[in-house]
Amino acid sequence: MTVEGLIKATRKQLKAAAEPGFDAQLRWFFKEPVDPYGVRAKQIHQVANGVYREIKRWPQSDLDRFMDELWKGGKLEEGAVVCYVYRRFAKTCAEREFAIFEQWLDCYVTNWSNTDGVASWLLAASIANRPELISKLPRWTKSKNRWKRRAAAVALLQEAKQGRNTESIFQICDLLCKDADEMVQKGVGWLLKETYPRRPHEVLRFLDSWRAAAPRLLLRYAAEKMTAKDKKWLMARGPAGAKTTGLASPASD
Repeated sequence: MTVEGLIKATRKQLKAAAEPGFDAQLRWFFKEPVDPYGVRAKQIHQVANGVYREIKRWPQSDLDRFMDELWKGGKLEEGAVVCYVYRRFAKTCAEREFAIFEQWLDCYVTNWSNTDGVASWLLAASIANRPELISKLPRWTKSKNRWKRRAAAVALLQEAKQGRNTESIFQICDLLCKDADEMVQKGVGWLLKETYPRRPHEVLRFLDSWRAAAPRLLLRYAAEKMTAKDKKWLMARGPAGAKTTGLASPASD
């Protein structure tokens, strides 16, 4: 099948799988504007599986063009198909792909769901294969694009889960800890939450240095996988200026 043919077929399948009224639910669910067909995740996966069977042996130029054309459609589910399909190529993701994924963030991604698909799967795969790519993330924390700033944190989730590159994780968190955007705060909190199980003492020491100034939303996300004792310590002091209970830091135990 040609690129154009598969684009048409994919959009036809998504339209056919749309559930009446579910598009309105999705628009309500997202705080930012989204343009959905109204397709549930299970059906999106089925469409993506069929797409992968068609393109898995395509030349790279056709694969890239197909992905770009889906993004240009602006539909929520079409972005999800891109992320689901490209995840199947994770072992080959490296510098070239990282640059493509960054371009998608700059040009096409306009919601947290597609951001997290690109960052937690695709950018993360590139970083797992080429750890030196982490050095590109600090400048993203200064971007005017809220989704690129969130992606700077979410791209390190797999590193966090594996207990790798903890210092780089803390560097990104430190650069974003006072970001005023709630979606960025949630991304940073999520990253710290996933870092904690493998590196609990390091996370507590890191949080001890700026928990008084960090947004409370960020701290709530960061605390989700903590022990009751550590969570109590972390949440005992809220935003800057709040009173402290005098609890000792678990990191010093």
